[in-house]
Amino acid sequence: MKKISISLLVVLTLVSCTTTSKLDRSKVPAAGPAPVINIGTYETFTLDNGLKVIVVENNKLPRVSYQLSLNIDPLLEKDKAGYSGMAGDLLSAGTVERTKAQIDEEIDFVGGSFSTYSEGIYAGGLKKHADKILEIMSDVLLNPSFPEEELEKLRKQSLSSLASAKTSPAAMSQNIARAMRYGTDHPYGEVQTEKTVTNITRADVMDYYDKYFRPNAAYLVIVGDITRAEAEAQAKKYFGSWKKRTVPAHSYALPQMPNAQRVVFVPLKNAVQSDINITHPALLKPGSEDLVAARVMNSILGGGVFSGRLMQNLREDKGYTYGARSSLNDDKLIGYFSASASVRNNVTDSAIVQFMYEIERMTNELVPDSTLDFTKNGMNGSFARSLEDPQTIAGFALDIERYNLPKDYYANYLSRLQAVTKEDVMAAAKKYLHPKFAYITVVGNKDEVGDKLAQFAKSGKVEYFDQYGQPWSDMKPAPEGTTAQTVLDRYLQSIGGKAKLEKIKTTHQKGSFTMGPMALSMEIKTKDNKKLNMSVGQGGMVMIQQVCDGTAGFQSQMGQKADLTPEELIAIKMQADLLWESRIADYGQSVVLLGMAEALGQQAYVLEFTEADKTKRTEYFSTESGLRLRTEKTVETPGGPMTQTTDMVEYKQFEGISFAVKMAQSAGGQNFDITIDEVILNTGVKDDAFEIK
Repeated sequence: MKKISISLLVVLTLVSCTTTSKLDRSKVPAAGPAPVINIGTYETFTLDNGLKVIVVENNKLPRVSYQLSLNIDPLLEKDKAGYSGMAGDLLSAGTVERTKAQIDEEIDFVGGSFSTYSEGIYAGGLKKHADKILEIMSDVLLNPSFPEEELEKLRKQSLSSLASAKTSPAAMSQNIARAMRYGTDHPYGEVQTEKTVTNITRADVMDYYDKYFRPNAAYLVIVGDITRAEAEAQAKKYFGSWKKRTVPAHSYALPQMPNAQRVVFVPLKNAVQSDINITHPALLKPGSEDLVAARVMNSILGGGVFSGRLMQNLREDKGYTYGARSSLNDDKLIGYFSASASVRNNVTDSAIVQFMYEIERMTNELVPDSTLDFTKNGMNGSFARSLEDPQTIAGFALDIERYNLPKDYYANYLSRLQAVTKEDVMAAAKKYLHPKFAYITVVGNKDEVGDKLAQFAKSGKVEYFDQYGQPWSDMKPAPEGTTAQTVLDRYLQSIGGKAKLEKIKTTHQKGSFTMGPMALSMEIKTKDNKKLNMSVGQGGMVMIQQVCDGTAGFQSQMGQKADLTPEELIAIKMQADLLWESRIADYGQSVVLLGMAEALGQQAYVLEFTEADKTKRTEYFSTESGLRLRTEKTVETPGGPMTQTTDMVEYKQFEGISFAVKMAQSAGGQNFDITIDEVILNTGVKDDAFEIK
């Protein structure tokens, strides 16, 4: 025994010495082959009513779960935003045979889990109680009563939450980021408000349930200690009587990134921190070829929590925040990128600089091998741990069926992850990160932070919105005795007075129209306060033209001609009328004085005009000079609502009449500059300029 022990010791010593002599601890060990992942299989079948059933057998525990998920298009809820969510919550609020209290009591008695939401139902528990759980689940699904009293309770809860959100920078930040990147006319961008919640009725939630909770638009995922035969028998027994019906389909314009960097600020009085969110849409869909590389890229930037560059920079190095993170989300319609943090007021601008530095760095520098390996190893471990939960497998199965992914999509995940190179990471960054075309949304203290952020906007202006994505103004009451008409009368006096204006029969303005690097010539001719000819062109070629002869008109763009609509005709006739402010009723409009707010660094009276078609237009007039400073109007476009803003930056007198000679316009993220170099009055404008040819 003694000789054997000595021999073993010698062998171990030799092995140790040999290993030590060949191991270079200064080098990171090379990654081994990707481990083979045995995710497990699932089975599918479809009931006669169209319900698609996915069965994932897992016998580790005597439990089973049932996840019913609708596969429907997002719904634009408009002035009743939130009603689909309420419908989902109210599903479990009672049935024809059971009250909410009875449902809760029966689920608790068997130790089960149960929840409902806008696009489905979840139930689970011990296998021996499966029939009881399914009995309750099918009763809730097929026989909901939507009690009025439960709706009122839910409404009060929602209103209370919304009231709290008004003082929550995080909630406000989420709202404004969503509204900006998608637009409030898109299901992903519309925001629930007190008004929309108040508008919701029992009929609305019942209508949603009746239209969308249909078996032919749903998946049922069953996971746990169950065979396919058992699952099929249960599905037929409890869901076979569910009636199918055609489910409405919806489509929406694809949200676009702004064509330049924009700063959107939501004022929150007395805020000591700023909630920053740098965000934009991202056309990243489930199953995209570069999805894994995109996730590695985002993990390096800010998705890896403490290891992320944003966290290391803004927290560990600069001490600006407790946490800075990023996310890159895929979606069947449109995903998004977001990078966010809460920082002290006095470092808000510095924090944005560092955000931009790290985001741009991802797009123009290859990541080090050590960083790439560290990140992939972390993601490898997270994926492996997630497989311990049967619901993960259920989610994988549902994704494969819903998005038509390859059957081995998740089984090969780790091999795809290992294959990601630093060149792939940079390519994903260039494709999905666009900091120069992003919304920089900030919720914070306007007085301490707001105007300091103009440097980050391509337009040089900070845009102020409320938490619901609507234009914000710091309105103050106007002095007693001030009315909308006194403001308009003072404006007419400030530009020359009615007597002088009435003597002008024709005007001829010449100038330029600039859009980015493109400079175009511009001419505007008017006659008799009702005729107009406006043209924009280059090198003698007319590109855009509007003509009105006083009763009809047309507009053309690159030779494509169209008659003016009645609304457009009114707008152009007003533009030709130097005295329209004295006769707004003639144009079917009304006006009210809202109060006073700031515009172009000046105090201004704010007037709201209601046009003939009931749309609103807001105009700002300087309290000091009386001159018009700004016009804002939200118009409907094929891509959704778009706010047009025109700032009158400078005025100049021609023959005693003041004209705006420098104007800055913005619409849909695009910025335009208009300069008027010359204004000729009562000379050289002929009738043939207004002919409708």
